[in-house]
Amino acid sequence: MYYSDYNNRPDPNEPIETTAYRVEAAETMGGKPKKKKHMGAKITALCLSCALLGGFAGSGAMLAFGGGGGGSTTVYEGDHAPTIVNVSNVTQSEPLSAAQIYATYVGSTVGITTEITTTNIFGQTVQNAASGSGFVITSDGYIVTNWHVIDEASNIKVTFIDGKSYDAKLVGGDEENDIAVLKIDAAGLTPVVIGSSDALVVGDQVYAIGNPLGELTYSMTGGIVSALNRNVTMSDGRRMNYVQTDTAINSGNSGGALFNQYGQVVGIVSAKLSSSGSGSSASVEGLGFAIPIDDVKSMITDIIEHGYITGRPYLGIVGQSVSGEAVRYGTPAGTYVMGVVEGSGAAKAGIQKEDIITRIDDKEITSMDDLQNAQKDYKAGDTAVFTLYRDGEKTQVTVTFSERNSEMEAAGSALQEQINQELQEQYQQQYQQQQQQQSGGYWPFGW
Repeated sequence: MYYSDYNNRPDPNEPIETTAYRVEAAETMGGKPKKKKHMGAKITALCLSCALLGGFAGSGAMLAFGGGGGGSTTVYEGDHAPTIVNVSNVTQSEPLSAAQIYATYVGSTVGITTEITTTNIFGQTVQNAASGSGFVITSDGYIVTNWHVIDEASNIKVTFIDGKSYDAKLVGGDEENDIAVLKIDAAGLTPVVIGSSDALVVGDQVYAIGNPLGELTYSMTGGIVSALNRNVTMSDGRRMNYVQTDTAINSGNSGGALFNQYGQVVGIVSAKLSSSGSGSSASVEGLGFAIPIDDVKSMITDIIEHGYITGRPYLGIVGQSVSGEAVRYGTPAGTYVMGVVEGSGAAKAGIQKEDIITRIDDKEITSMDDLQNAQKDYKAGDTAVFTLYRDGEKTQVTVTFSERNSEMEAAGSALQEQINQELQEQYQQQYQQQQQQQSGGYWPFGW
């Protein structure tokens, strides 16, 4: 499912099942402009300053682990009797009121302001400001937010409701899962209590407290869980798993916490679906999204301990989906290998350029998205049997996944850049040949 542009509504005369949607990151306040516009509604990743509330509520356990700078730090993990839904009755423990949640957690929320250095269309270097939000996860200054809030930031500053501000250091993060961990030089902070998104059921009450539009600071909004495990395809092709809620979420809430009725963090507010424009078509309302906390809890711990997420599998190919036209002419659907990263698991297993990956173990691969999603079921060091289509024949190789790290990612990025350059040169050559054929002659000096 795709979600389209925030500034245009779907055609009211178009059937609902054929309306196109696309997910895009929203503009940051004073930051980089959107590069594209699409018809329809859009899911926006929210990048304005906000404040969500955290603290202590209910009983729970303490997760202690070593910090990246030595010593130890503690994350408070809450526990409660989950809501049980039966045909006949619903039982649950006593929740907190919205007022209690607000009062308890306001001191655990930060507004995040960043400076981003960019180059304008004239080649001049300019400084832009972008804002977001986050929440304190340990008493010694570790803070969680969205990756897109701090992406490309040269300076990061966090501010608490009492007016105190701190310079923050990026400990680490993961763009794919849209999470980041910051560290400030502070002690005795009040951390949030981590709950369980797996314990949520549709209809549970949830709350977000933030800075809508960058101006209405420390506003509280509430709603219910509208859906669970909502898979959404972002504009860059990433697929995200979200908790859907009708809680009012606006630019300014991004990176903040989503609380359950027990005052525990069950998600990281990340995106919304909205629309605007003229005409008679109905606007989109009450569609907000948060990253389930159980999906990223261990990742956050890894980042605090090691500075990056350990155990992530890395295949080591640059690829693209086999085109529909090629499939119609008999080429099998799958992922076409455009290049293999030297030293990666794919290279060691013998995967080659121009191979087509059609299956991983028992999972059919018909596109690049299928390949990316299938990898999530493995960890570094795991093995899998890859079925390949090579030179008109089917073959199989056993791949041991490498660990994804900065060295491998740098090598992959360099290979991707090289392939893109080669494709660009091929395109230019084809274009020149077409121009020559149409004109019946040759352009002078290789124009």
